[in-house]
Amino acid sequence: MTKSFILAGFGGQGILFAGRQLAACGMAKGYNVSWLPSYGPEMRGGTCNCSVIISDEEIGSPIVTNPNYAVVFNLPSFDKFEPLVQSRGTMFVDSTLVNKISWRDDISGYYIPATKLAEDNGLVGGANVVMLGKVVAATRLFTRDEFLKSMAASIPASKAELMENNTKAFDIGMGYK
Repeated sequence: MTKSFILAGFGGQGILFAGRQLAACGMAKGYNVSWLPSYGPEMRGGTCNCSVIISDEEIGSPIVTNPNYAVVFNLPSFDKFEPLVQSRGTMFVDSTLVNKISWRDDISGYYIPATKLAEDNGLVGGANVVMLGKVVAATRLFTRDEFLKSMAASIPASKAELMENNTKAFDIGMGYK
């Protein structure tokens, strides 16, 4: 089993954090993982993406050119990565910020208003974790408890108070239909 992800959006949306959480959970489960960030010099507000591979085999390269899954948080990322998703792959789209759906009939898509859901629940900045909840629910790579335990272990003690909001955001995404 080898699963590859591209997570993409603007700097400041928590893209790299979300990718690290997927990789950390995979590592906690004993998988081989890679996490490769990519961002422009603009940082906050500029483009940002990361590649994650989770595998029960050795990973030859951290480069992901045709992901199984694309998790996109803005229209430029949707336009860039939609054509690259493998046939029978899946896109997870923050439909608050992306106002279109895939034209492809060989991939599936989840359109989650993650930014709106986060804001409506007092979780401004939590759209990335809302999306992670949906990704975990749809892919079934991890259980809720596995993922939340891994996330709690990776958050620095100085930010431990964020775990309550992260759990809430994750559960909103997991339960979104």
